[in-house]
Amino acid sequence: MTSCTPIFQLFYGIKTPKQLNDQRIIQYSEKFNIPLTDNYKLDSSYVIFLTSLDTAKFKVEIKNHNQPLQALYYNGNGQLESFQINCYAGGFPNLHWDRDSIFTTFPPKEQAPIDNIIPLELLLKRLQPLPQTNSFLIKNYEYVIIVFWSRFMGRQSKRLIEVVQENCKLAKGYNVKIIYVNTDNLFVFTDNENQ
Repeated sequence: MTSCTPIFQLFYGIKTPKQLNDQRIIQYSEKFNIPLTDNYKLDSSYVIFLTSLDTAKFKVEIKNHNQPLQALYYNGNGQLESFQINCYAGGFPNLHWDRDSIFTTFPPKEQAPIDNIIPLELLLKRLQPLPQTNSFLIKNYEYVIIVFWSRFMGRQSKRLIEVVQENCKLAKGYNVKIIYVNTDNLFVFTDNENQ
């Protein structure tokens, strides 16, 4: 989505990716109603891992996991059970996350194809906690949800966060942990590599 034409970016509210220090990430987190205790940023080792995979075998999976907006629902075994990304949401001028009512159940219905290239344990090793982040034990939760968001995706990030938070209200009887992962710095790095 960062390679979209400027007019397309304007309609969706997409900004140019910029490097953010921890304080700026925290400021945007507060604006997007992200609990600071569940706040992380994505480490550059994530891209290194994705690019190490066989592109002939995992082309679609690599593309899907390299999107700026994602909601990954992992079950208690650390396996991906539901996967939402901006490419499959559709909609204009806002992404339509609940297209086909996929968020009316917990976990949400399938949107993007489920794969197993990034198990939960591997993904958690590629997250960097921010100053106010609290540690947690995976074994205490039946579901761990990872939400990739960014400043540069503006209102589209905020809308995804709201949809996931609302969806978690349907998780009656489950212990659920939502982790919010800022991806701005990763896309600054990626954009610079592509120029």
